[in-house]
Amino acid sequence: MIDINLASAAGVRSVKEGRGLQAKKKLGQHFLIDGHVLGKIINAAEIKNGDLVLEIGPGIGGVTQALLQAGARVIAVELDKQLITLLENFFSGEAVTLIQGDILKIDLKEVLRGYERVKVVANLPYYITTPVIFYLLESGLPLDCITVMVQKEVARRMSAAAGTKDYGSLTLAVRYHADVELVANVPVHCFIPRPGVDSAVVKLKLLDKPRVETNKEKMFKIIHAAFGKRRKTLLNALDSEKIGGGKTALAEILRECGINPQSRGETLSLFDFAKLSERMHIL
Repeated sequence: MIDINLASAAGVRSVKEGRGLQAKKKLGQHFLIDGHVLGKIINAAEIKNGDLVLEIGPGIGGVTQALLQAGARVIAVELDKQLITLLENFFSGEAVTLIQGDILKIDLKEVLRGYERVKVVANLPYYITTPVIFYLLESGLPLDCITVMVQKEVARRMSAAAGTKDYGSLTLAVRYHADVELVANVPVHCFIPRPGVDSAVVKLKLLDKPRVETNKEKMFKIIHAAFGKRRKTLLNALDSEKIGGGKTALAEILRECGINPQSRGETLSLFDFAKLSERMHIL
């Protein structure tokens, strides 16, 4: 393994200067240079000797290096061909399988065939954060947990409590599949080059089965309607989307479910929405 600390400012500068590497803005490349944050990622993912880790967006290999040092076997998916060449040189002979390509287009079921327990670690470009997370949550892959660096605003929305301004459709969609833990806030100075906004590390511990048993499509149609116009009461928001068979019937259903028709979507739990989906008529 390369003897440079790839998750340090000196290490990143050494690689950039020695290899003529420039971060590609269009790919959202920002390389982590904070060992304290890196340690929190490894600890949150509970990496143990022999664990299989799917790493998305390894960059120049700072997190990859730490995963290997913790005893993990790594399958790393990287879109940038230049970085794949770099990683091949850095980790030749190590327990790393490198795959060049778009994580949303790769057949991960084939890549992970035969494995029963996989952990995901990712420093995601902001522009693909939500699609990648939902792809993983709904993939049916044998995933144990997802520990991911995301935009701080997205992390707040994923981990928000009911009744707060950050609570919404994303919160409930993630909670349907997983327990959520906000691991660490990560300011811009922890990266080279610095991104425009702060980041955060979030851990999603996947559930064995969805948190609620109901018609998923129907429930999320209600959820999206409830949060589509946040200033509206739940009664008006759902009725505007033709949910509930008219205001009178809708108000009665809400009351029967123990929900005030004048309340707003952010006051309801996932279980409240599941209860509504069992009773609600949708045109």
